[in-house]
Amino acid sequence: MSELAETSPIKHGWRRPEILLYLLAAAVPLSFATWSALLNNFAIERAAFTGAEMGILQSIREIPGFLAFAVIFVLLLVREQRLAYLSLLLLGLGTAATGAFPTIAGLYITTFIGSLGFHYFQTLQTSLSLQWLDKSKAPEILGRIIAVGSFTSIATFGLIWLASDVLRLDYFWIYIAGGGATVAVALYCWLAFPAYEETVVQHKRVVLRKRYWLYYALTFMSGARRQIFVVFAGFLMVEKFGYSVSEIALLFLLNAAINVVLAPRIGRLIGRIGERRALIFEYIGLIGVFVAYAFVEDGRLAAGLYVVDHLFFALAIAIKTYFQKIADPADIAATAGVGFTINHIAAVAIPAAFGFVWLISPALVFLAGAGMAAVSLLLSFNVPTRPEPGNEVIRGRVAGAQAAPAAE
Repeated sequence: MSELAETSPIKHGWRRPEILLYLLAAAVPLSFATWSALLNNFAIERAAFTGAEMGILQSIREIPGFLAFAVIFVLLLVREQRLAYLSLLLLGLGTAATGAFPTIAGLYITTFIGSLGFHYFQTLQTSLSLQWLDKSKAPEILGRIIAVGSFTSIATFGLIWLASDVLRLDYFWIYIAGGGATVAVALYCWLAFPAYEETVVQHKRVVLRKRYWLYYALTFMSGARRQIFVVFAGFLMVEKFGYSVSEIALLFLLNAAINVVLAPRIGRLIGRIGERRALIFEYIGLIGVFVAYAFVEDGRLAAGLYVVDHLFFALAIAIKTYFQKIADPADIAATAGVGFTINHIAAVAIPAAFGFVWLISPALVFLAGAGMAAVSLLLSFNVPTRPEPGNEVIRGRVAGAQAAPAAE
């Protein structure tokens, strides 16, 4: 169906906006899980990667996230919903092409293309979700979106095992299948769903507002803390406790399975107790987890910490819904891009910097993570019980801030 055929943000039946969000969320792991699961083996076996090339590749992968604010300029030319489809197509094509270019330069280029699509879609998914979803239902539906992505990841990992170990398919065909599946879902959504009309026209410029300062700070600290987990928690499992590839894969599958069950419930919990309490609970828990990481001596306990740490990621929904409640509706798209860039500032600096700290003492890395969680905890105490425009923070409120202030 043509995008011009229907333009309404309110639909009944299966073509509701939340159904579209679920389908789009399912499309991402089809490519990203495929790329992630095969990357290390493919890079070493086919492209002769060493640690140096892998480090460069991971830095290249983070560049589009750091530049996510630029999505707002693309929206001058392309509708937001259509750009989400195009971003998914880019992710799928980048993944599908990976197996055809088994060289160092080829992996750098295909990684950048896929990452551009991935990070732009993540930005747009946040923006569209906060625009389309009712504030009272947003936490639960955002939890369901996480669950859908986790379920698709489980299915994708299973299919990769089947294709690789049972069917003995070459990397080329597995990459084609994963990326092609994302392309197929994106095209289906483009054709099957109407173009939902913007209820509020979004600003097509970079928006930075003083009254959003707490959201920016929470987003930055969330990105910093996440890098400690993503980069170093898994590394600890392998280096200190000797976990094998299959054991790490089982941890990934366990985390995904838990998210399928618990993420929607966590979303409902946030809707019931509010963002302030949810964030305070999250950061108190994370302080304990990171301190335990620093001193853990039992591999099974470390695996338990890994699962608990990953589960806390779902509570980050509260940062998004906090912003939804305080934002000028016209700021959502622009601020989603800015927020994604702020979140990725740490991704550029922390892995390299803390890699040197790791050489001195792994415990110091995790104690630093506990310190980051403590800073986030202090910030979360400043979130009001009932956030709204004009009531964005408890302390540090901008004098004269209005519900819809002029650009600052």
